[in-house]
Order: sequence, then C-alpha cells, then structure tokens
Amino acid sequence: MVSTKQRVAIVIPARYASSRLPGKPLADIAGKPMAQHVYERALQVANAQVVVVATDDERVAQAVGAFGGECVMTSPDHPSGTDRLAEVMTQIDADIYINLQGDEPLVRPADIESLVTGMLADENVKVGTLCHPIEAHEASNPNAVKVVLANNGNALYFSRSPIPYPRDGEAVQYLKHVGVYGYRRDVLADYGSLPQPMLEHAEKLEQLR
Repeated sequence: MVSTKQRVAIVIPARYASSRLPGKPLADIAGKPMAQHVYERALQVANAQVVVVATDDERVAQAVGAFGGECVMTSPDHPSGTDRLAEVMTQIDADIYINLQGDEPLVRPADIESLVTGMLADENVKVGTLCHPIEAHEASNPNAVKVVLANNGNALYFSRSPIPYPRDGEAVQYLKHVGVYGYRRDVLADYGSLPQPMLEHAEKLEQLR
C-alpha cells in the first residue's frame, strides 16, 4: 500500500566550479540556463512536494532566483552531490530526498515519479536509483556507468568498466546507471560520516559508498 504521508523533496545539486565545464548550471540552452530546464522538469514530478536547487555559488543562486526557483546555499567543500544533499537535509524537511543532477536537462519526470513511487510503496527500500538497457558499444564507454543487479533488483556493483564481462562471448545485458538517487532521511543523515572506500576513490562513483 502506497503511503501518502511521506514528504518527498527533489534536490538539484548545482556547482558552478565544475572541473569539466565551469559554470555548467548557467550554460544557455534554448534561452534558459541549464539549471532552469532541470528545475522545470522536476516541478512536473507529481508525487514530490518540494523542489530546490542546492549550490555553493552566488551566481547560480541569483540565476535560480531570476526564474522564480527556490535555492539553498551550501558549503563549497562537499566531495559529492550526495554530501551536499545531506547538508540540505538540515534546512529542508522531508522523508525521502531525490538527488537530481543539475546537468540533466533532458531527464524525464515520469522516470523520477517511478523512482519515488517505488520508494513510497516499500519503506524497507532505503536507497533507490534508475537504470536502463544499453548496447555493448555504449557499455565500453567509461563515462557511461554500468550496474549489475541481483535477481531481486538490488544493485550488486557499479562500474565504469563493462560489467558483466562475457568471458566466452555469451550474450549479456548491460544496464546503464542513471544518476538519480532517492534516499530515506536516516540513510542520508549517516552518509556524510561514512568513510570513502577504495572503490569510491578508484571509480569516482559516490554510490559505491
């Protein structure tokens, strides 16, 4: 039975000082900054009650204010978007927090709704995310993060390498991980205090924590 009492907040981490493309949240796309495209799509998620941009730069905050969005300022020292999300939790009250990357202007609101619906339906699910099938040629791209699942749908591992590896040329299905995360409040509260393991450092994937 789906609970209607749980409050859902979509948080859009938007760093100005991106290592690959500085100022990326303000990049103009069809006359709007990228952050606005993401924000407007997040507003279309029917089962979320709050949408907010989390940034560490006043230029992003001003741009969000200019298009009428809600924004919170956070520390510039967070190593990942999830660490930034944990700080937002101290300012925005919710039961489930959705981490929606600020550089995903083409994200589909229906996909986020599906993630939220799954978490609302089962309170035992503490962390949720998204994935979809891809072809083998895309699986070889290290910028496309892959995930392998157990039979019950739980993620076993995430990697930039092609996984699973077809040793004898067997047909395998590759799943691309979509970097949208859902966290229950208690898990998010503990996230920042967890040590960063070797796997997270090696793959540069925060979900491995």
